[in-house]
Amino acid sequence: MRTLAAYLRGLDPHLPRMVWLVQAGGVVNSLGNGIVFPFAVIYLHNVRGISFAEAGAALAIGGAAALAAGAGAGTVIDRVGGRNTLVLGLLLQLVAFALFPLIREPWHAYALFSLDGIGSACFWPGQSTLLSRLTPPEARHSAYALQRVSMNLGVGLGALIGGLIATTADPSSFTRLFLIDAATFLVFATILVAFVREPPVSELEEHEEPGSYRAVLRDRNFLAFIGLNVLFVAVGYEVFALLPPFAKNYAGVNERWVGFIWLANTLLIVLIQLPVAKALEGRRRMAALALMNVLWATAALIVLAGGHWLNDTSAALVFITATMVFGLGETLQGPTQAPLVADLAPEQLRGRYFALSAMSWSAGSILGPAVGGALLGWQPLAVWPVAAAVCLFSAAGCLALERRLPERVRRTPAPEPVTLAPLAQPLVAPGPGT
Repeated sequence: MRTLAAYLRGLDPHLPRMVWLVQAGGVVNSLGNGIVFPFAVIYLHNVRGISFAEAGAALAIGGAAALAAGAGAGTVIDRVGGRNTLVLGLLLQLVAFALFPLIREPWHAYALFSLDGIGSACFWPGQSTLLSRLTPPEARHSAYALQRVSMNLGVGLGALIGGLIATTADPSSFTRLFLIDAATFLVFATILVAFVREPPVSELEEHEEPGSYRAVLRDRNFLAFIGLNVLFVAVGYEVFALLPPFAKNYAGVNERWVGFIWLANTLLIVLIQLPVAKALEGRRRMAALALMNVLWATAALIVLAGGHWLNDTSAALVFITATMVFGLGETLQGPTQAPLVADLAPEQLRGRYFALSAMSWSAGSILGPAVGGALLGWQPLAVWPVAAAVCLFSAAGCLALERRLPERVRRTPAPEPVTLAPLAQPLVAPGPGT
């Protein structure tokens, strides 16, 4: 029991109070996102009569809006700070989701998803920049790991709550979903404005030129890294977003099992993310990301096997195994990727670096569904070996890029060992004549 208590104490990331406040707001906001996101397309199609093609176009337009707004968001962050930009993003998303109950035509959905995309372009790099400035460099991996825990915890619980509220037989139930989500954006923004103060840029950096995207685009190592991230997102996240329709339509898995497939992934991340972050201290960052890709390739091949040989419940159990392997890979990314971006970026350009990083997520979120959806329509089983091959290519790319990175950013910082003074050392230095 004493050993377990010591182990749990060792997982305490010892983060500043303001980081915990940001994470608390993030949990509330992720709860709202989880309540809405699984049911957004159902609302558009089953309640408002918008076709699946038009609903899919609305999602794609939102991703395109986030991509288009990303560069401007980075400039705003470097001028007014991560906190203020994050608050702006939250308010834009609040307005978007508060207006969702008024959707009647496809163009309404296009407009509101565009507004949400612009808000998202401010949200993610703003939050990442804020966390990097609130957290000492040696603890950033823990802060971003905790962010991954809070996000998955909120989304997982939110999806369960949303499932209890939403019913297509009662359109007003979806109004409740969207208003609850809008309220969570307001709660997070209020926490930031009332309790969180972003530290100023250091004096050394204040005397430097503000810089521009030209300086960022000259950083070839960073560009190579976000190029790899486009592949991570397109293959790792967006292709696995195709698992629910593949499971239902190809392997005959019912909706209840589909819910359990993603619940298993969420619970695994919540349970093991902090221990994994602790285990990564002192380890090579790009090796961790390479291992992530190997795990994702393994998960894709597990899905291929389950879809080819099994169906219904037996296939669902195999898919649950696959999403847990995938989740293990995700836990390697959280403590690694954002801290690496923060360490590569000069302080006065950190907003732009995080904005380009966020844009790579948007690009992957557009590329993944486009290619994966085409493969799913042509030959469903082809999705998974193609995904595995791209993941293995990305793993090799991680190891190749590692050799080009500065030595100072290659490893996750490890805590300094505590050195105890010798017991025999006198408490008071002897004076003259003693």
